[in-house]
Amino acid sequence: MAVYNLNFDKTTNILTIGFGDPASNDEIVKYVAANTPHIIGVPLLKINGPASLPVAAVLIHKYCHTVGAIAVFDPKLNGYVVSISHDSNYKVGDIVR
Repeated sequence: MAVYNLNFDKTTNILTIGFGDPASNDEIVKYVAANTPHIIGVPLLKINGPASLPVAAVLIHKYCHTVGAIAVFDPKLNGYVVSISHDSNYKVGDIVR
């Protein structure tokens, strides 16, 4: 039973996420913590898809020190907003398309 979907595309550096089988947040965060793809050394990790705040926290914690920067898709801006950066090429608040 997959309560959450996590798919990483190495060619685009996009982690596509989304809800799976019905479950509560306590179950989902445990699943996500145990099943996140191994991603290291990516200059910019882009995350796209729906997530509850607890799930977002698990994902950000998992990757914040293994990648250069993290950007999350905002459909209103039609781009990825850089949310965390340890890379001078990406500033928090930058929009990446």
